[in-house]
Amino acid sequence: MFDPIEKLKEHLRHASVSTDSQFKEGMAASQNFLTGLFSEMGLSVEVVDTDLHPILLAKREGDLSWPHILIYGHYDVQPADPIELWNSDPFEPVERDGRIYARGAADNKGPQMAHVAAVAELLEENPNLPLRISFLFEGEEEIGSPSLLPFLESRKGELSQADLVLLSDTLSPSADQLVVTVGLRGIVVMDVEFTGPNSDLHSGLHGGSVYNPVQALCEVCASLHDSDNRVTVPGFYDGVTEVEEWEREELAQLGSDEEAYKQFVGVKALHSLSGYTAQESVRYLPTLEFNGIGGGYQGEGSKTIVPSKAMTKISCRLVGNQDPKKVGDLVRQAILDRTPEGIMAKIDMGHQGAPYLVVPPGKPNSPDNAPVLLTKAFEAAKVAISEEFPKSALFLREGGSIPIIADIKTTLGLDSVMIGLFLPEDNLHAPNESMNIDVLKKGIRVSKSILRSLAG
Repeated sequence: MFDPIEKLKEHLRHASVSTDSQFKEGMAASQNFLTGLFSEMGLSVEVVDTDLHPILLAKREGDLSWPHILIYGHYDVQPADPIELWNSDPFEPVERDGRIYARGAADNKGPQMAHVAAVAELLEENPNLPLRISFLFEGEEEIGSPSLLPFLESRKGELSQADLVLLSDTLSPSADQLVVTVGLRGIVVMDVEFTGPNSDLHSGLHGGSVYNPVQALCEVCASLHDSDNRVTVPGFYDGVTEVEEWEREELAQLGSDEEAYKQFVGVKALHSLSGYTAQESVRYLPTLEFNGIGGGYQGEGSKTIVPSKAMTKISCRLVGNQDPKKVGDLVRQAILDRTPEGIMAKIDMGHQGAPYLVVPPGKPNSPDNAPVLLTKAFEAAKVAISEEFPKSALFLREGGSIPIIADIKTTLGLDSVMIGLFLPEDNLHAPNESMNIDVLKKGIRVSKSILRSLAG
């Protein structure tokens, strides 16, 4: 049996940044690493080429009467920029204070290693384990998984025979308590560009006579929320579902120290929608966020111009039954309607994904026809987590998005059991990303326990 910590370090050395073609070699090396590891475990491995980065499908076959678990993960990572803010090389893992520091340590190479190592240990301990297992690892999650949905559709007959999906690409509140995630927000993104004059103009000669596109963009952006932080786009909240009382009770167990939260994120005041706490806002409500804005001169000193162009990037997180295409169209039209005369707006729609929600067993709104193995998996997760962690598992929605999980449900009919193995302090998508080694080791044992419970 391999050492999962050392194997993780080996994987982290491959700079698998999917969004940047300069990291093509790192993407290939990461894929080859996983292919080799799965082969060493005795699994059959299929490398499915796509227009961008390959999909890996590794299988442990068996009797068709055995349960079949599909384990999802992604081997691509976010860019490491800004490099200068890292305390060590982002692609040379370093152990420090019980953590492994490297890009991808928590998202998603560390958590996925928990399941890979769990399967390896189980099969070594019991080569005849009555359980079929398929690993589905993609290389495009960080860029919206453009190749995965077509792959799912093309292999629907095969993959829909699985019983459920198991993954760890979600958040838990602390090293003492894991969350089994039961909901993910959907997403839709867009790029907005405002153009005024056909070139930058001298602000002394032309300022005051033409509409400054930076001013126009700021005015339109400001109009998309009211003073209570409610999105003002007509129809934006259509499809938002009510929160169940059991969900509020689970969230209450998590606790809500908003002073501590403010300190953690480094702000003096919060800006949640009126009537909702910060924790409720990020889990139960949709949002419209400005991810970047720019225009005009950005260099040192001043350059007195009326800029020709201004831009912003917008993302909307969605909940309940909100349709990402509909919401995207509504926001796009609202921006166009509010664009002042003299300004030309160009809006390019980006990737999108639907929200996802699954109700665990034993809740007032649990479906009567829930698959037996899915119910068993949720119950096994609760028991396994309670055996490894000081506090009981919580069943909560999460504010983040994994669009492909909703696609898996829609295309294959499979629900997902999501075990949160990264923590708020792990710095996902930021400098000095890290993975708590103790949580990883416990996560391996949790995964083993769940899979062992599901074996036929």
